[in-house]
Amino acid sequence: MADGVLAGVWLGSEAMAPCPGPEPTGWGAEEEPAPLEKGFFQDEDSYSDCSNHDKPGTGLQSFVPEGKTHFPELFQTSHLLFYERFRAYQDYILADCKASEVREFTAEFLEKVLEPSGWRAVWHTSVFEVLVEVTDVDFAALKAVVRLADPYLCESQVSTFTLECMKELLELKEHRLPLQELWVVFDDSGVFDQTALAIEHVRFFYQNIWRSWDEEEEDEYDYFVRCVEPRLRLHYDILEDRVPSGLIVDYRNLLSQCEESYRKFLNLRSSLSHCDSDSEQENISMVEGLKLYSEIEQLKQKLKLIENPLLRYVFGYQKNSNIQAKGIRPNGQKITHVVASTMMTGLLWSLLRDRLCQEPCKEETEIQFHGDPLSAINACYEGDTVIVCPGRYVVHGTFSIADSIELEGYGLPDDIVIEKRGKGDTFVDCTGADIKISSIKFVQHDAVEGILIIHHGKTTLENCVLQCETTGVTVRTSAEFLMKNSDLYGAKGAGIEIYPGSKCTLSDNGIHHCKEGILIKDFLDEHYDIPRISMVNNVIHNNEGYGVVLVKPTIFSDLQESAQDETEENRALKIQTSGEADAAERVDLEELIQCATGRMELYARSDLSEQVEGNCEIVNELVAASTQKGQMKKKRLSELGITQADDNLMSQEMFVSIVGNQFKWNGKGSFGTFLF
Repeated sequence: MADGVLAGVWLGSEAMAPCPGPEPTGWGAEEEPAPLEKGFFQDEDSYSDCSNHDKPGTGLQSFVPEGKTHFPELFQTSHLLFYERFRAYQDYILADCKASEVREFTAEFLEKVLEPSGWRAVWHTSVFEVLVEVTDVDFAALKAVVRLADPYLCESQVSTFTLECMKELLELKEHRLPLQELWVVFDDSGVFDQTALAIEHVRFFYQNIWRSWDEEEEDEYDYFVRCVEPRLRLHYDILEDRVPSGLIVDYRNLLSQCEESYRKFLNLRSSLSHCDSDSEQENISMVEGLKLYSEIEQLKQKLKLIENPLLRYVFGYQKNSNIQAKGIRPNGQKITHVVASTMMTGLLWSLLRDRLCQEPCKEETEIQFHGDPLSAINACYEGDTVIVCPGRYVVHGTFSIADSIELEGYGLPDDIVIEKRGKGDTFVDCTGADIKISSIKFVQHDAVEGILIIHHGKTTLENCVLQCETTGVTVRTSAEFLMKNSDLYGAKGAGIEIYPGSKCTLSDNGIHHCKEGILIKDFLDEHYDIPRISMVNNVIHNNEGYGVVLVKPTIFSDLQESAQDETEENRALKIQTSGEADAAERVDLEELIQCATGRMELYARSDLSEQVEGNCEIVNELVAASTQKGQMKKKRLSELGITQADDNLMSQEMFVSIVGNQFKWNGKGSFGTFLF
């Protein structure tokens, strides 16, 4: 009997729980883990490690793979949660071992928890499955000594695996099979639970975590922290649909390339050991080996970038934002794509009258019909139009819009609903020069990416509803975003996130029930100006934090230092820079505000409403930041020998209209500044 104390701790409620749900349809199918239930060895109030074997019965479920009905039921062990595997590898199997010690540590673990004999299993390969009995275990080799079970049960894709053939095959293998190829037959006594789980951990590790080159990596660092944990997290992030699909494809391709290159490297190294030291062939092989080694190292670095959860997003964004535009269709024709799950005659007549046949004399336009909006977007070329008819559409993918097209709903936004399934991908990804989206409601569920990202080009959003999950709209550097008469809510981050160097025009929108309403990133970067923002008649309310947040470096905190001396008139602002003590300038604040707010009249009153106060705060911060930016630009030009720098701050393009916005019931107020 295995060591009950250690195994009891490992198989307590924090390490394993029954996973309800449908049975898998294949061998070891990894589906989304089910919620954790009470452990099968745990009492109502507490449990003791030593009492685990006193309680009969198993807590594991069983399954029969599809098409293998004549086989006995097997233990279902493939639905373990992330932290269950994490704890098993960290606390009981690998601990702080080095890569070169993995097999040794695994063997020691198996000796403590694995039943050495007396259990049956199905030997599963890509060609056949056969029932065997285990008579012994070679722990050091991670193999089991087996014999064919009686009666003989075999399922094969070919008819050549007779009883005699299988006996010959086992003889060739000396009746020793790798543990990861064995699936333990179900037993409700609870005796073989630990055996089934131990083999599952070994199988999972060598299928998903271990790399053939790991043993040759640096051995000074903790293997678990360096390799096991990030790969395990990535596996579950992919399993739970939290990684962009394009990045998953890239990762698997990189992994295949690296494995192939490493195999070639090993073969080359083996051949070198049999060559004469002075032969020409050895010199050629040495050069090829160095090239392969360099290639392998580059591939490994790319894999580590994706495996690292902190770097994965940046890498994924760079890889998957370069969507190539199709351009104009080869025949020069523009097509109208109509999306409808069902088309009634009344809807068709209305569509023909209102959108498709408005001008009888106009040249005929080709119309294509689609059952879902994603296929319509993917079929678009430059200048095409997509009309989405009323209905609720569920999409499993990203709207990657790289051409200048129009996407419009035929009706009210609440009648044209597009729901996104899949957590890892952005909902709408825009890179086209001039994209227009109107009269559609976009709904996210349990997402980890934003609802709309404008990487570059111009995107116009009109009369739309955005029901967000994480970040709402992200306006990247050099992108332009125009949003009007729309409603955005539900973001766990910022409703709208504006990057440096972008242009954002918001008019007559509602932005509410987000963590922050609008987040403006004003990084002090010499390559990008602060974003150009226009906010007119928006209602920003019921956000958890601020209505508008400006994120900027701590250097900007010096901008308000001199303003305290002139609070009564509040007409001038003294700007200080950290590098030039004599570069202080006075700027007429009232003149700047008049420019920034479209010449609106502002007076210093003590009873300003919340609406006017919020607008003034935003204007003051943008004025201060742009002035600082202008001085830095002037200084850089001077250092380059360009003496004629533009001193007129009025010519800066970032001064835009910020007027008429209403700020109500925001948790921390209308405007806030975050310094970093």
